[in-house]
Amino acid sequence: MSNQRAGKFKPAAMRDGGLNDMKLRAFFRTAANLVEDNSDAQFYFEQFIDHISDGGSLNSDDPVVVRRILGL
Repeated sequence: MSNQRAGKFKPAAMRDGGLNDMKLRAFFRTAANLVEDNSDAQFYFEQFIDHISDGGSLNSDDPVVVRRILGL
């Protein structure tokens, strides 16, 4: 018998949606590569990539937040 108490469990940070963020970032990166160079669409896709890479979330329907993400 042991007098040691059970350790605390804390899930890794990636379980919170990091995999989904990685998939979204990959999607926007691919989309940015598929559109014409120096187009507006490529700029906006890159804005999304930067926002996700900086730890931002796309879980908002607030127009102010969307404008800030897109750089408008």
